[in-house]
Amino acid sequence: MIIVPVKEGENIDRALKKLKRKFEKTGVVKELRERQKYTKPSVKRRDAIQRAIFIQKLQSEADK
Repeated sequence: MIIVPVKEGENIDRALKKLKRKFEKTGVVKELRERQKYTKPSVKRRDAIQRAIFIQKLQSEADK
């Protein structure tokens, strides 16, 4: 459970912003979206490899 302490006189909008930020950091929404559909392990592996290749290309271009 995510808890956001709200100080006396603090704006509600600021507290909501903190809650949203904490939600994003924990990855709850991302996990829920991922669980809505089944993805085969082979597809997950292929996506991970493609992502790693893309990141490696970006890093090699930045080094040049």
